[in-house]
Amino acid sequence: MTDSNQSVLSKLPNNVIDEILIRLPFRDAVCTSILSKEWRKHWCRLPQLTLDSDFWKSKKDLTGDKRATSNFTMTIHNIITRHSGPLTKFTLCIQYWEIYPPIDNLLYFLSRNRIQHLVLKLPRQFKLPPSFFTCLHLRHLFLQNCLLLPPPDFKGFDRLIRLELHEVTISSKLLESLISNCLLLEQLVLRISDTLSDIIEINAPMLKSCDFTGDMTTICLKCVPRLTELSLRYYRKDWKEFDVANFLTSNFFESCSDHLEHLHLDYGVIAKGQEIPKKLPFDLLCVKHLCMCIYLDRDEILCPLSLIRSFPFLQYLEIQMEHNFKKNMPALECLEMEAFPDVIFEHLREVTLIEANASIREMQLIKLLLAMSTALVKMVISPHRFLGKSTIVKTLTKLAEFECAPKAEIFLKLV
Repeated sequence: MTDSNQSVLSKLPNNVIDEILIRLPFRDAVCTSILSKEWRKHWCRLPQLTLDSDFWKSKKDLTGDKRATSNFTMTIHNIITRHSGPLTKFTLCIQYWEIYPPIDNLLYFLSRNRIQHLVLKLPRQFKLPPSFFTCLHLRHLFLQNCLLLPPPDFKGFDRLIRLELHEVTISSKLLESLISNCLLLEQLVLRISDTLSDIIEINAPMLKSCDFTGDMTTICLKCVPRLTELSLRYYRKDWKEFDVANFLTSNFFESCSDHLEHLHLDYGVIAKGQEIPKKLPFDLLCVKHLCMCIYLDRDEILCPLSLIRSFPFLQYLEIQMEHNFKKNMPALECLEMEAFPDVIFEHLREVTLIEANASIREMQLIKLLLAMSTALVKMVISPHRFLGKSTIVKTLTKLAEFECAPKAEIFLKLV
């Protein structure tokens, strides 16, 4: 590097240098120490550090031998001994490793620095050390593949505003306590494929957004008066079918009915032969945006049809079509207008259908939505990627024959 370039770099304000280094992969940020004497320690004061797959490039970092553990320990030691100044965000991504490296000293270091944003993606069933539970200044926490066993005197993270847990092993009682003790919690994301032993009551008076993937029958929205966005995806490792009839007749949405505006539902495959109620026990008057996954078997289609009746002020509807690839499925009576004698959507302005394949039942559903939506402005249909051009042309011809609102326009969005 020329002297003139070094001179320019040396004159940059520290805050500008920090902004440059934060945007670089951490390995490259450390390498800038060779640029000049003034740059030798700039990386040591970065407030955000990320040790992700870009950092662990060497194959030696990913294997399960002693060298990998030694490399990890040395890297963490260099960070702990050389870093100066505040450290607000730290990210560690080693979820694909075959080893369980020691992170106790790292977490003590982060705790002393009053870490506020922590992301830990660790190998499966990685037991978090006691030092993790001393990071009491956390405001954002992301955990993946961890085993949580806090000490008896742990009272929770009372400053947390966002909590995201992916495949974390934790008891129902502890998870319920962890959430309820986060009095400032605004965003909650849970991905739990293991079936919890007991029902979790979610008490979070400040919660605005909740995203849950797992067994929906194991959670209860007990006290979430400010919840405006809710996403529910049913999933179990044993593929047990969903008892949707019990879910629809429960008061699951009662505590969030006053503010809930955005709702995403994917209930998976439901148990056959259930008596599906025609609607929820009460209308959700605030829901304006609804996203659903729809399966066009008879039992599966009855569930979203029951739900859709319960949102009279709906403005935007997005439907992800799910296919079982059964050919020539006949028309369904439950998709005819006669099954909805008193249902009109006076506020629905936009409908989006994704992965449509122009089957008989899908055309029934489109025709039904067009007829019921008197204020509809736009319907966007994204055909299935394997749908042929001739089928798309035939679909357009059929759509032109359907009755719809005067201002409604139908678009085919080709990928």
